[in-house]
Amino acid sequence: MQTKPDKRFDAVIETPVCRFGLKFENGFLAATQYLKNDHELCFPEDKTVQALIRQISDYFSDPAHPFNIEIDAKGTDFQQGVWRQMQKIPAGQVKTYGEVAKILNSSPRAVGNACRANPMPLIIPCHRIVSSSGLGGFAGTRSGYFTDIKRQLLRHEGLEI
Repeated sequence: MQTKPDKRFDAVIETPVCRFGLKFENGFLAATQYLKNDHELCFPEDKTVQALIRQISDYFSDPAHPFNIEIDAKGTDFQQGVWRQMQKIPAGQVKTYGEVAKILNSSPRAVGNACRANPMPLIIPCHRIVSSSGLGGFAGTRSGYFTDIKRQLLRHEGLEI
């Protein structure tokens, strides 16, 4: 059964791993979200939204395909620093929470909290941050639907963790 359109998103698209919500504010990408498959699909005519949808499709054809979209990621200075570090990790590679913490002179837990607060998963690739002992959490969970998405994204990029 399909739900009613989710007004939080300007677009909801189908990807190989899940449905994916896109939210724009003032011409900038403001948020993305992994959604369950009961969200109704929505494809607006806006050229900026259409361009991002093409880039997401290109990523799922070639994980090395870069995203080129104006973003407005709202967060603390520390979160912004973690998100910048995530964006430096190439497809097919990962860093641990501890490695990012060391770069930022912080703690792995603080990095994990910033990952959880990431407003633009996939575009800001928090799936490339893992635990020193394995996959780690994802979207505030340690198992289930969202960690399955993380595992699928890493597998798409050529990694088995």
